[in-house]
Amino acid sequence: MKNSRRKFLRNTALGISSIPAVSFIGKSNDNQSLNDISSFLNRSAQTYWSEVRNLFPTDKNDTYFNNGTLGVQSNYVLNAVISDMRNNAINGAKTDYKGEGPNLLSGYDPYESIRKKLGKLINCDFKELSLIQNATFGMNFVAHGLDLKKGDEVINTNQEHGGGFAAWRQLAKRKGIIYKEAIMPVPANNKQDIIDSILNEVTKNTKVIAIPHIISVYGTVMPIKEICEFARSKGIFTVIDGAQAVGQIDVDLKDLKCDAYYSSLHKWLLSPPGSGILYLDEKISADIWPTLSSYNWDNQEDKGFSLQQSGTGNPSLRVGLEASIDFFNMIGKDRWLNRVKELGKYLRDGLKEMDNVEIVSSYNEDLCAGLTTYKVNGLTGPELQKTLWDKERLQPRSVGKELMRHSVHIYNQKSEIERTFDVIKSLS
Repeated sequence: MKNSRRKFLRNTALGISSIPAVSFIGKSNDNQSLNDISSFLNRSAQTYWSEVRNLFPTDKNDTYFNNGTLGVQSNYVLNAVISDMRNNAINGAKTDYKGEGPNLLSGYDPYESIRKKLGKLINCDFKELSLIQNATFGMNFVAHGLDLKKGDEVINTNQEHGGGFAAWRQLAKRKGIIYKEAIMPVPANNKQDIIDSILNEVTKNTKVIAIPHIISVYGTVMPIKEICEFARSKGIFTVIDGAQAVGQIDVDLKDLKCDAYYSSLHKWLLSPPGSGILYLDEKISADIWPTLSSYNWDNQEDKGFSLQQSGTGNPSLRVGLEASIDFFNMIGKDRWLNRVKELGKYLRDGLKEMDNVEIVSSYNEDLCAGLTTYKVNGLTGPELQKTLWDKERLQPRSVGKELMRHSVHIYNQKSEIERTFDVIKSLS
């Protein structure tokens, strides 16, 4: 039984040698392999990124600009997930649930291979990492795992996603902690102004600073390292919401020196929905109680494993998560992140030239990446979203009543951004 499972995993998208080579030009193929992808790495930039676009299954007539909500999975990742699910359905009777690796019945695999790859990607020890469902889970695991008491202060910002503030507000109501929101500048163009807005809220009672790495509404890349350095000098616990960060910017946890970090990998890393991570610095991990407890709840040798115990889930998503990491590594971290930044700047530069557009994201490119928010005079956000779709089948996301949020990724082309410009110009 064990051998049959291991043989299957070698033959899925995680075992690339078994998948036949295909041509990507003008095609979308479910059987793409990493060997095939590497075959066009040395082509011209325009040809290269055009062929990367063909690695994704989205309709070529539609343009997806809402990666900040949910990223598009490549054909390579989709194939890994679907193949594993199909195998589970066909060969369940032959599968030893106590066998090695992800398996059909057990929800208690340590997934060391995946965690080691993620640890290398964000620079931490794999035992400091837990595989969780998403960033909201991470926030709750930390907030409810800390031993906070009445009167303890937690500093958030006024630009949090619900997944970044709800647990802290609940603790204020339930346990009497003091919940505070630092008022962030809009647009945030100066790093020191951001730092000051948060640190000015610190008092002798501050126990936690919980802030985003990237603001989900405005795309501001926060000066996390400086804030964490101050907090550590004062003995303040730092929790960083990296939902929008991993896969959009370089994340180096040893350099950031935060205490806790969580992320949703279904956004910028283009992993299957249900793929998240929680990092806890090994020096403080024992201070976090498991929010969900099962067999290995008190495993101090591998604290990350103990905190990810949540019963049976969908092991095929883990297969897809590993495939997404391999896909990222094949593209290459620098090539991937630079492309996201390049497209984001291309969008912002074009929008700045238009009299009917007001950008509310930062004008400081050091504080920007692939997410840009703006508004067009005379149109609500939903009206603009409908107009972009009706005229050119462009799909960014409206935020609130006025704002439009554009998320660009490696599967986008500059020509698609230029079509955005054409529509907006026609509205002036």
